[in-house]
Amino acid sequence: MTQDLGDLDRVVRAALEEDLRYGPDVTTSAVIPPGTKSVADIVARQPGTLAGLPVVAAVLDVACPAATFTPQARDGDRVATADVVARVEGPLAEILTAERTLLNFLTHLSGIATATRAWVDAIDGTGAFVRDTRKTVPGLRALEKYAVRCGGGVNHRMGLGDAALIKDNHIAAAGGITPAFRAVLAAAPGIVVEVECDTLDQVGQALAAGAALILLDNMSPDQMRSAVAMARAYPAAKLEASGGLRLENAREVASNGVHYLSVGALTHSSPALDLALDVGLSAYRGASRMLEGSQAVRPGGRSRCAANRDAGALRIRRTDPGSRHVRADHPVRRGVGSYVSDPFSEITAARRAFSLGNLHHLL
Repeated sequence: MTQDLGDLDRVVRAALEEDLRYGPDVTTSAVIPPGTKSVADIVARQPGTLAGLPVVAAVLDVACPAATFTPQARDGDRVATADVVARVEGPLAEILTAERTLLNFLTHLSGIATATRAWVDAIDGTGAFVRDTRKTVPGLRALEKYAVRCGGGVNHRMGLGDAALIKDNHIAAAGGITPAFRAVLAAAPGIVVEVECDTLDQVGQALAAGAALILLDNMSPDQMRSAVAMARAYPAAKLEASGGLRLENAREVASNGVHYLSVGALTHSSPALDLALDVGLSAYRGASRMLEGSQAVRPGGRSRCAANRDAGALRIRRTDPGSRHVRADHPVRRGVGSYVSDPFSEITAARRAFSLGNLHHLL
């Protein structure tokens, strides 16, 4: 499935417009003299797993196009308290205007990656995988599912059309599992079909119908083990545990022989990872003029940050190939498990620039 190239543009612009729809950043305009430049570090306030650095770059591409963004870590990396994960250098007013938006994305996505990593670690060695669901924040599904992959998890279907999931209401409407399964295959030949089963009898029906995936809904450990035994006669079938799963019992569930653990809480309940933007006040030029900030605003009462754009009318700037808007000195680690490839950007050892046009690599 190909992600629409404008999706990240729209998400980033909408987030910034929430802050700027009532006018420019009045605090920054009053306090920061025009032309002030600074270096700011994005710092972890607690340990966790990173996700969303390329989205930070996209925010800066819109809100602070003159800034240079230098990641000090990679999405999928574990970070410790006080680790610097990225550095931003450029116009201070624009950096501060973008601060909350870029941190909102980064802390939210890193929180999902951190929670996912905890589940992945809990079932390590069992052969099972942690999967997400469609229980995502509207408009952020692609980003949230990317964060799950950064944490070592795997994605369930992205929407309603890339895979079929026959649930209890479908079964009731069709008159049973078999007619529902046949109806889906007739309407969408070749699509992967998963069947939600509440009982072992339903598991038997789904296996006989030819289901490639069977979701074991709120089954006990004994029922899951029985379902696994039944599925051995169908080597192509995979089983997914769902409902009542907790991190504390994750390893027990995975040890029953299921292939996947379905964890909706990864995207709907994960707490944000605490990260902050720390400005090196001694590093920026013009610090001695801070007290003159109210007189330093350009004619018309608008800071350079505000003069570059009108609230509600943000312009999307696309980075030209070969530019140094984003710098990265480390190659992206790849592979399922500890690290993931970075689908948003071309942050590589060759120092290729981030580009919104690379969004099609997301999925």
